[in-house]
Amino acid sequence: MDKFLEFAGNNTLLVSALMVSFFVVIFTELRRKATGMVNIDAVEAVKLINNDAVVVDLRSSDAHARGHIVNARSVPSDELESKLSTLDQYKSKPVIAVCESGVSSTRAVNTMRQQGFESVYGLKGGMTGWSQAGLPVVTGKKTKSKSGKSKKRA
Repeated sequence: MDKFLEFAGNNTLLVSALMVSFFVVIFTELRRKATGMVNIDAVEAVKLINNDAVVVDLRSSDAHARGHIVNARSVPSDELESKLSTLDQYKSKPVIAVCESGVSSTRAVNTMRQQGFESVYGLKGGMTGWSQAGLPVVTGKKTKSKSGKSKKRA
């Protein structure tokens, strides 16, 4: 204990910076908890999806068509407020808001919470984080057989 006090006395600037950093981290965590904003990573999202969570894709319709999470409902973020009534049936279920990089989903999460959705989460990293985690993405394109030729329908 004497060595710690001696170190603190000799390095007041370092100790002060440590204390400020500590309080900033505590403050931001408390503020995040108070606002109810919960960002989840891809693994936590998979657990919620397996337990009947609803995925709301906030990207444009074109981006959704290029690739999305299985069973994701496409509701572009600029149309969210006008289309919230279509999501009312999911108010009691967990909802995962997904955007491209995980930044713009915060506004959507706050909007949905104000409209009475019980548990809404933002996906950390958005679709970029989902893809980087190696999780499946559904595309609208037809798949080809292993031989490289398209299957013909009879």
